[in-house]
Parts: sequence; C-alpha cells; structure tokens
Amino acid sequence: MKKLYTVLVVVLLLGGCANRQSVEQQADVNQTQQYADQRDPFESYNRDMWSFNWDVLDKNILRPVSLSYAENMPSFARKGLYHFALNLEEPANVINNLLQGKVADSFISLGRFLLNSTFGLLGTLDVATDAGIERRDESFAETLGVWGIGSGPFIMLPALGPSDARDSTGKVVEGVYYPFDLTLYLSLTTNVIKALEKRASFVDQEQLLRDAVDPYALIKNVYFQDQQFKILDGKIETSQEEQDLNEDIDAYLDNL
Repeated sequence: MKKLYTVLVVVLLLGGCANRQSVEQQADVNQTQQYADQRDPFESYNRDMWSFNWDVLDKNILRPVSLSYAENMPSFARKGLYHFALNLEEPANVINNLLQGKVADSFISLGRFLLNSTFGLLGTLDVATDAGIERRDESFAETLGVWGIGSGPFIMLPALGPSDARDSTGKVVEGVYYPFDLTLYLSLTTNVIKALEKRASFVDQEQLLRDAVDPYALIKNVYFQDQQFKILDGKIETSQEEQDLNEDIDAYLDNL
C-alpha cells in the first residue's frame, strides 16, 4: 500500500513538473475549465475547504499536535493506544468480510479480536499479528463498492479531508457497529488516535505535496486510486504500457 502511494505521488509530480510552465501561462484560460471532473461536481467548494483544512486547520492544529504527540508520548504507549484503536475495528472487519462473501477472512477477523482482546490486554498488544494472523481490513464503504455501488460525488469534509458519498455513508453505518454503538466518546477517541498517527507519519511526504503544481488535484486522484485499490483488494488490472511505466518508476525509486 505504501508503495502504491509513492508511485502515485511520483507520477503526478513528474507530470506536474513537466507542465508547470504551461499551467502558469494558461492559468486564466484554465480558470473556466478547472471544474470539469465529473467525479467532483462541487470542486469550487472542495477547493476552498481543502485550503481551509491544509492552510488553517492542519498548519495551526493537526500538524503541531500530531508532532507533539509523536515526540512526547512514550513509544510503548503510542503503540498500545494505536493497537487498541485498531482492535476495536475488528468487529466491523468481521461483518464487512462476511457481507463481501469472504467467510474465511471474517473468521480470521473474529479470531484476531478475541485473541487481542484477551491475551493482548484489551488490544493494546497485537499478539494476533505476532502469531502470524494478519489483519483483514474491510470497511462498509468497500462493501458497497464490491456490491457495485458507485462512489458518488467527491467531497472535501471539514477537518476530515477527502471523502465521497459512498465513503461517508459507510462511515455512518459503521458508527452503529459494535463497539462504537456503545459510546460516542469511544468512537471519537479511536478516531483521534488514528488521525494523530496518520498525520505524524505523513511529515516526510509534505514536501512532495508542496512541490505539486495542484496539490488539491493530487490528493483527489490519490484518494480515488486508493479507494479502487481497496475495493479490488489490490488486484488492479493495468495495461502493458502502465506496467512498463511502473517498472521504470520502481527502478528509479530503488536508485534514489
């Protein structure tokens, strides 16, 4: 998954660098055409919300808080909280794997939840992974995608970032899954923990985003690629030309 993000970012940046001059020269002409993406009918609003999220919320709140959390929280406590948050998602993985017809993966998720919740001290230790039982992450949004339901319009949510109608619906439904149906506080706590860890891990890629000709377009395209990757469980068919390009990019990255 990490490799997919790296490849997507490099491809988009290479294209952006090659066209930076022409984009700047034709900015006035493209102004009337910038909302042509059919997946993004609310692009004007989304761009404004992206600017607010990135330039205001992230700069002044999320980034400094996440860095402070990463620097000052003892590593064992960070890992414990993160494992605890992920363990609470296992019941959702059980249901969504089952709804997608992945019966074996559903039982694996159930086994992980029982094992980590008991021997793993309420999930603070990931003893299941240590035993070779890997996670089988599946969200209800992915379930809807497997059922053939389209993503719907792209939407940039305040503070939460990129989403779409299918993904937002999926998150609402998962809010009534056990154990998140027990208390709103528990749901908020786990989401905050995951958000802090995710933002802290993104620090090394910040410059790539700043160097992009259109950071908003980059984020949107990476988002849709990631959604498709998850729905297809990584089994994305590519043309021979795309495969050759990916091999060239891999060779380039290996030599960095």
